[in-house]
Amino acid sequence: MAKTKKIFTIGYEQVSSRAVLDKLEQAGVKLLVDVRAITSSRRAGFSKNQLAASLYERGIGYIHLRGLGTPKQGREARRKGDAATMKIIYDAHLKTLQAEREMDELAHLVKTSGPVCLLCFERDHTNCHRHFIAEIIEKRDHVTTENLVAPQL
Repeated sequence: MAKTKKIFTIGYEQVSSRAVLDKLEQAGVKLLVDVRAITSSRRAGFSKNQLAASLYERGIGYIHLRGLGTPKQGREARRKGDAATMKIIYDAHLKTLQAEREMDELAHLVKTSGPVCLLCFERDHTNCHRHFIAEIIEKRDHVTTENLVAPQL
């Protein structure tokens, strides 16, 4: 019987970069897929270049799929606590050519790159766009999702 593929997700809100890296390593993640629209961060260790270098030191690959990030209007709705509007905006965004292409790229990576994990900011995955991405990949490519949670600061 074939082993079921799995996709992981993780958020870095209220956690250290070391805690996230430890959690990824413990889960056996081989590739971190950054699905943030903007990869700069005020949080130490989470800007694109720093994060990629830290992952590399642990033998974990890094790729940024910007087209799967939440558009500015969606991020603004999320900051206001309006998850319903954010989801409407994000659903429309997923119909763009760039998002469709990057979703296909992600599906290919999940199939070929060993355990893959989606990263964005929100600690709670339930109303986060990474959860919506994982649901699509789950249904489309018959994988399971596991949401990783690193210990809080």
